[in-house]
Amino acid sequence: MKPTTRTPPVIPASRRGYWGQLGADIRKDWDLYVALIPGILFLLLFKYTPMYGIIIAFKDFNIFTGFADSPWVGMDNFKRLFTSPDFVNVFKNTLIISLYKIVFLFPLPIIVAILMNELKNMIFKRTIQTIVYLPHFLSWVIVSGLFIDLLSTNGGLINRMIVALGGEPIAFFLDHTIFRSVLITSAGWKELGWSTIVYLAALSGIDPQLYEAARIDGANKFKQILYITLPGLTPIILLMFILRLGSILEAGTEQILVMYNPNVYNVADVIGTYVYRVGLGEQDYSFSTAVGLFDSVIGFILIITGNYLSRKYLQRGIW
Repeated sequence: MKPTTRTPPVIPASRRGYWGQLGADIRKDWDLYVALIPGILFLLLFKYTPMYGIIIAFKDFNIFTGFADSPWVGMDNFKRLFTSPDFVNVFKNTLIISLYKIVFLFPLPIIVAILMNELKNMIFKRTIQTIVYLPHFLSWVIVSGLFIDLLSTNGGLINRMIVALGGEPIAFFLDHTIFRSVLITSAGWKELGWSTIVYLAALSGIDPQLYEAARIDGANKFKQILYITLPGLTPIILLMFILRLGSILEAGTEQILVMYNPNVYNVADVIGTYVYRVGLGEQDYSFSTAVGLFDSVIGFILIITGNYLSRKYLQRGIW
């Protein structure tokens, strides 16, 4: 009588536990996990290790005594932050500029992507796509110089056109009632192409047979966009919107830093520029770190809240 060999029972994934399942996945695809190591080391070295510097926000930091020997002050920097009249204005400016960018600029690449997707001439489509995309590769220093030349009161193209039409030159960069419009316009011109590419990539994943079936059923172009294109773009729109919520307190620090001046501080000074001026200009590192930590915490809360609301009401989210 031959001895019977018994196959070991297969343990269901639900009973293995998290670490057991992870170990099984690593043994199965070990080469892919090895390829992850450089990226993980990069994150640990450049993203997580610097987080040790957060303790500066709770100390009266002195660059000569260092982290360890600087005295603890607890929440004093945050009390100063929330009672500072300058920060109230800075926080208001940050929210206003970010909301303007969301309201006016967030829908724009969606509209442009839908319009470009309807172009049938591929040469023309690629040409327009390249022209719109190129400004993304320009630094804000270059973009700032271009807009300063265009909007200058001393020979700028826009002001020359205004004068030719019988108007008076406008100091776009010195007038606090106009400067925010300059920020929104320049940001839209520079970043429109990048976001458009993202939505065009999402549009390429929509099944063309859906459009063919809609045309057979008599749906016009508007209805095809309304009932096929927009639902197909919904996941990427939600992703981009939730990520945008997380950076709502950023408001374009680099852009504003190279464009603003003391005449428009009251309408253009945002959290990022305020941290730069206080931290490096006045060498108040503890206070500027407290401001930056406040910014990061609010951004984290906004991402978590946005994802929660998206999953609750739209059944979609980042995770």
